[in-house]
Amino acid sequence: MTVKIAKPFLKWAGGKTQLINDIEKTIPSKFLKDKFIFIEPFVGSGAVLFWVLNNFSNLQKAVINDINKDLINTYKVIASKPQELITKLELLENEFHALADNDEDKKEYYYKKRELFNTRKEQKIDQASLFIFLNRTCFNGLYRVNRKNEYNVPMGSYKRPTICDKENILAVSNALKKVEILCGDYEETIKYAGPNTLFYFDPPYKPLSETSSFNSYAKEDFNDEEQIRLRDFCKKLDSLNYSWIVSNSDVKGKDIDNNFFDDLYSDFIIQRVDARRSINANPEKRGSLKELLITNQLND
Repeated sequence: MTVKIAKPFLKWAGGKTQLINDIEKTIPSKFLKDKFIFIEPFVGSGAVLFWVLNNFSNLQKAVINDINKDLINTYKVIASKPQELITKLELLENEFHALADNDEDKKEYYYKKRELFNTRKEQKIDQASLFIFLNRTCFNGLYRVNRKNEYNVPMGSYKRPTICDKENILAVSNALKKVEILCGDYEETIKYAGPNTLFYFDPPYKPLSETSSFNSYAKEDFNDEEQIRLRDFCKKLDSLNYSWIVSNSDVKGKDIDNNFFDDLYSDFIIQRVDARRSINANPEKRGSLKELLITNQLND
């Protein structure tokens, strides 16, 4: 029987699957052979996490963190109670698919589930199942909340989306046995670092324009001050000889005179890599663009 490879269980704006090849080239070679700890303080959908878990047999331990409590609750439920979660998701999938030909009923079902999710009063397993349901049925897999921490993404146009990917949930649950799951400020993750540690940071990106912000990922904005605080934390890690990689938007691609990241990380190595933007209400604005990969240690 083939072992199913774990992959992200969410659709996610800014997921890093497309940057994996570039990230791989950036990782110092010591992480290819020696035992190491991998820490991802903004885990999101975990594309890089699952790639590391699937490809590095010398991984000693992984630590993930996110400020998004709903997201981390879902990781913890998958890790500890996958079968119970699958049962809940199968029910949601069957009910939603039964309404496939009735747009009004389907819409009513979606918004009732969204309202229930926003009460945050459900049991942890139910809350996790609603989180995955909304992710699989909303517009473009976007996660966005308002100032009251209410999820406010409208329904997508999928007719019969996969809501319960049973095989992958079981594979993810198995993969997460090697992972410590945290929820809080990213700076707390330093407590889990050891002699040979690689940090990968995928923070909320600096918007390329006023209208392109997806930063309402949490009720608190990740603004320029937060980008500076992250750089300061990276400087601290560098002084302690930990390796790190940061990804972010290339604001210079939009405005040649915008040196925000070039100045901020002038002490480190900045690479511009190709990426694709898949989420925009205007299809003409989707397409290729550059993103930044910034690191403190070259692949030797």
